[in-house]
Order: sequence, then structure tokens, then C-alpha cells
Amino acid sequence: MRTLNFISLATMAVAASTQMDVYASAPERPNFVIILCDDMGYGDLSCYGNPTIQTPNIDRMADEGMKLTQFYVGAAISTPSRSALLTGRLPVRNGMYGDRKGVLFPDSKAGLGQDEITIAKVLRQNGYATGCVGKWHLGAFSPYLPTDHGFDYYFGIPYSNDMSPAQNKGSHARNYPPTPLILGDKKIEDEPDQGELTRRYTEKAVEFIHEHAKEPFFLYFAHTFPHIPLYTNARFEGTSKRGLYGDVVEEIDWSVGEVLKALREHGLDDNTFVIFTSDNGPWLTERENGGSAGPLKDGKGTWWEGGFRVPAICWMPGKIAPAINDEMMATMDLYPTFLAMAGIERPEGVVLDGVDQSGFLFEEKRSARDEVYYWWGSELMAVRKGEWKYYFKTIKDQYLRTCQIEIPAEPLLYNVEVDISEKFNQAKSHPEIVRALIELGENHKRDMKIKPSVCDM
Repeated sequence: MRTLNFISLATMAVAASTQMDVYASAPERPNFVIILCDDMGYGDLSCYGNPTIQTPNIDRMADEGMKLTQFYVGAAISTPSRSALLTGRLPVRNGMYGDRKGVLFPDSKAGLGQDEITIAKVLRQNGYATGCVGKWHLGAFSPYLPTDHGFDYYFGIPYSNDMSPAQNKGSHARNYPPTPLILGDKKIEDEPDQGELTRRYTEKAVEFIHEHAKEPFFLYFAHTFPHIPLYTNARFEGTSKRGLYGDVVEEIDWSVGEVLKALREHGLDDNTFVIFTSDNGPWLTERENGGSAGPLKDGKGTWWEGGFRVPAICWMPGKIAPAINDEMMATMDLYPTFLAMAGIERPEGVVLDGVDQSGFLFEEKRSARDEVYYWWGSELMAVRKGEWKYYFKTIKDQYLRTCQIEIPAEPLLYNVEVDISEKFNQAKSHPEIVRALIELGENHKRDMKIKPSVCDM
């Protein structure tokens, strides 16, 4: 078991950056593929213990790669989580958060600003072909689209699939426009058939790989599902014991298999880093239409582990040794890790919250991450250091209009390695750890320059 170690993250990052990059002398720069699901929980894959959803392609990926059991997102809901992944920065730094509105909506006035330098922009500036397929949710019009943020190619929808008149019904329905399908920066369909989205996305992702097989490329493949409303096509309807939700996940598994097959066909599997993960935990209030967090507590929109900890598999045969790894890593770490792998300097003057994990992934070294910060909007809700997690605040009635942030009646401290379900409060037994984590969180907040919210505009 790891003990509480208060070596600063900055010191660890400097040490990691001085390590010899495993790709520094490689004549061929690696390709990068991120496969991101929407609202998939920690317990939704058979390789993570789900007994009724069969995911053979993802399971094979896990067998051949590194399955991470402590992988974290930058936020427990879509827009801020995706911004953290693509910028390597916490949402409070890039403005993609909200205290009144947690995500962007079709009537939002803006999106990810041009002052933010995405990983796609850096890679394209250094000779990479860059493609984005699927759900974006960082701005629905120019200058906030993928093609404004470093992607040569985009095919997908600009926000969540429930944000349209066809899906918003009842007394609280909003007057949203149809959810458009976009190619590049142009709308090509008003309201695509959602049952065909996963298939169409997969075809475009595979085409991108075929077209750019002879040059370095970055593919960001962000699925619309299993976010509600759930859709699949006739090939997958009724194939899962888990009902429609399971059918949708099993179609995503098919999609993963098609992407990996395309890489193998071109002999790119040993030079392409692929990660499969989710933007946040499962939407538990959707009941049977939502996923499972497995042994983790709660889900999407919360700061319990079920909201922030998600499945993640890193795959690069011959480079990443097969393993089940319980060290910490986060989506924000992909940004500096990709740059290190490609031998590219970090953008000057940009503060990153991600850390380079190339030594961890390729040299079997310890993770460069020992801390996780759990933000909701502009509020720091919890902090994790090593095995210990402390809650500064909680929230009441998360999915109701009466929701409100509260200070717990007593200190909440959990050992999230021993007690993965966060059932046993250890605050009374370890007051010194409570004090240390409070200090860590206060220092983090004091050093944080919070950017004004875009989602609340």
C-alpha cells in the first residue's frame, strides 16, 4: 500500500521531464488515438467486471495493454471534462465550467476560447494530421468548433444528443434547435438518425486512419453514447442481457474493434498509442438507461469516486507491457505525455495540470501523479493525495432545482485504496491527515487563477 507522500507534484513533473524520452531517437513519430465514451461507468465493461455486457474487443485491448484502475477525469460532467482532456488544464483555468450551468447548451453564447492551446493545435503545428469524430460539446459555432481548435477534419454533433426538440419534451422542454450533424464547419443534416451515429462515426474514423496511414496523425474519436437517449441499430438491438444500455455499449465495443483492425491492417498498431476511456461516470438517475459505477460510490455529477474515476485502457503493442495497474493517471496527463512521446516542446507560458506519464507507461516507472483535485464549477469539493481523499464540501439534491453546496457536518476522510466504495470515514482516526489535506487544498486554491465561466454566459 502506498503511504501519504507530500512530495510536490511540480517536483515529480520536473523529474519525469528529465527522463530520456523513449521516442527521442525514433525515426517515426507515434500516432495517437483517443476513444472517449459519454457517461460510461467504471462497471460497464466485462473486463471491469460487468457480468451482462460483453465487450470482447475492449477486453482484448485490455489483455494486450495496460488496464488502469485509478484513472481520473478533470470534471464529472461533459463540457468541463472534455476541455480538461484537450487542454491538459483544469476547467477553472480554461473557463469551461459553470456555477449555474454545468455544461454548454445550444443557446450558449461562446465556447472554448482561442487563447487555449489544444493538443490538436500543437500536434498539427508539428506536422500531424488531426481529426475529430463524434460529440464535441466545447462550442456549437465558429470560432469554437474543432476546426477552430487544431483539427483538420471534423464529423459529428456539437453537443449532447438530448439537446434538441425531438428529445426535450414535457413541462421543462426548452426551445432548442435540432441537433445538427456537422462536417468541417458546415451543417450537413438537421437531425441525424441517432441509431446510425455510432456506425457512421466508426466509418469516418476508419477512413481517417486509411487516409493518413503514411503520416503521423491524431484521431480524437468522441462517442455520443451511452449518454441518454439511447439508440442503436438493428444489428445490435436485443443482443445484450443488459437491455438497450448493454446493446449500445456492445455496439461501441464493435466500433473499437474496427478502429484497432484498421491500425493492424496498415501495420500501425505498434506505433499508435490508443486510449479508451469515458468523459465521466454513469448517469445513475437514469436507472436502467444509465450505467454502472461498479464498486465505486455514486456517479456522474458528483465528487464521489463514481463521478471522477472511469475505465481506461492504454494500448500500444510492443511498447506498453500488458498489465493491470493501480497507479493514478488522469485525462489531463495525455497532453504532456503525447508531446513527450512525439519529441515536441510544450507551449511556452502555458500552465498545465497534466503531467508527463511516458515513464510510467513505457518504462514501468511509478506514476508521476499523486494528487487529484475534484472541482464543481469554481468550488473545490475534494482533494486526493496518495491513498487519502478529503471532502471540503458536498452537494444536496444534485439533479434537482433545489441542489445546493453544503459543508459536511463532520470532516470526511476516506482511504480510497482500502475503501474503494468510500463507506468508512477515517477522519477521527487520522486528524493529522485531515490537516495536511486541508492545507494542500487551500494552497491549491490560493495558487489557482480562475478564469471567468463560459458556461454561465
